[in-house]
Amino acid sequence: MRYPTPLELALAARALADDQPGQVRLRQAGTSRAGQPLWVLSIGPADGTGGGPTAGPGAGTNAGPHAGTHAGPVAGPGRNVLVVAGAHANEPVGGATALSLARHLLHDPGPRTGCGWHFLLCADPDGARLHRTPRPYSLLEYHRHFFRPPGPEQPEWAPSLLPPDRLPPETLALTALIDELRPVLQVSLHATDLGGSWVQLTRDIPGLAEPFAKSAAELRIPVENGASDAAGWLSPGPGIFVIPEPGSEAAGAFHPEDTRLSTWYHAHRYAGTTAIVEVPMWASDLVDDPAPHPDPRRALRVLSERLTQDAALVARVRDGTRSGQPPYADPDAEPLLRAVDWTLALIPRIAAEWTGPDAPAEATAAYVASIDAFGRRLSLRAAAMLLRVLRARDDAAAPDLDRLVTGWCEEFAARFQARWVPVATQVEHQSRTVLAAYERLAPSPR
Repeated sequence: MRYPTPLELALAARALADDQPGQVRLRQAGTSRAGQPLWVLSIGPADGTGGGPTAGPGAGTNAGPHAGTHAGPVAGPGRNVLVVAGAHANEPVGGATALSLARHLLHDPGPRTGCGWHFLLCADPDGARLHRTPRPYSLLEYHRHFFRPPGPEQPEWAPSLLPPDRLPPETLALTALIDELRPVLQVSLHATDLGGSWVQLTRDIPGLAEPFAKSAAELRIPVENGASDAAGWLSPGPGIFVIPEPGSEAAGAFHPEDTRLSTWYHAHRYAGTTAIVEVPMWASDLVDDPAPHPDPRRALRVLSERLTQDAALVARVRDGTRSGQPPYADPDAEPLLRAVDWTLALIPRIAAEWTGPDAPAEATAAYVASIDAFGRRLSLRAAAMLLRVLRARDDAAAPDLDRLVTGWCEEFAARFQARWVPVATQVEHQSRTVLAAYERLAPSPR
């Protein structure tokens, strides 16, 4: 099993809709900046309260990007769940999970009793086109084709970084979908390159920790109980983190974005809850170590210095591309370089926070390991995306940067004793967690 492309997702969803026209609907909810369709697959409640026409790819012989769309609502009375896949281009497992969940719901209608399920199959198809890793066999191969757009171009993060009149069309389509469906539960499917699994919640879902941990244990996926993304957040159980309430001082850890301004909180307008489910591509037991770290402040200081030094190496290469060079002929160069510059601009603030007054005096070994991995991936991602640009035009700096990326990937994998998690296993764990979150949220029909 490999990660499906946006087109493969759309064609598979089309086949489901054709096979089950009374239960499954496919429609276009919007378009990307490059004009790619944003497809939503919907499965109606088991009691038949949902409805709406079927549309989608292949609906007509001359189908253009807007062909076969349906502008009206597809959700009938009752409640709805919205599952968002592909919000981060470099985290491709979500689309496979969305299809797996849809097929599961057709065979087990229990979760559909009085509830419609809706799957945004890929929230950022433009980014997915640039991140070309359908079946990575190593961290190096994954990074050779790496792309992650800058924050303002990420559909879920854009509202936390841009004014409303500058939001990208992918974000507008997603927020419109939330406004239409008013989901009791929104689930955003994410992944990490190397580490463990964890869940972020905009509100606590009591009882979720137990089935989440059971699934992870059965599938040999470590639980990231010290996730750097959730530093200082309430944790009702290992690997479960509750995002601070809007208006509180705590915000997203080590990011310029305010998590609470993202599309994750848009569902709160309708009393909904959002769960962000992370699974690893490569697993490491180091992020599941609850033992106290002997000296976290010293460790963070060392990690901060390494991150600063690594970023400086990449920045020097990037600076050498800014002048005295002909324009880039490769159309992919511009988005890749925007992402490189965004990542490099983040690093000084992050490195400073690791050694600032709020640095923890006590922390687990898992937390320090999570910070270690976070820092490694930042500089590595910037270098990998810059390398793609340099290789495309046979730049003289490419061989040296290639050796740097190769060495960093090998060190990353060796330090964390990385082991590949099969795509089917990633999908199974993510699917189980989504269903467990819905079951324990126990929403009541409106």
